[in-house]
Amino acid sequence: MTDYTSNAPVTRHKPPKTEFMIYFAIVFLATLPLATLTWALAAIRAGNLTEKGPIKRAWSQARIITPMIFSA
Repeated sequence: MTDYTSNAPVTRHKPPKTEFMIYFAIVFLATLPLATLTWALAAIRAGNLTEKGPIKRAWSQARIITPMIFSA
């Protein structure tokens, strides 16, 4: 009987592939104008700058949308 607990294979995270990074960049650039608009509207309504800037908003949207493209 083999004991796999002591010599378990090491799983490593692969770096993102070039194709994923290209799609990520395209989605990021596409979401940046809308993220800037929503950030500006939120800043006007609140009367101060919000915690999450337009680049951070676009980045988080790209992180959500890009994997959906690859899983389809």
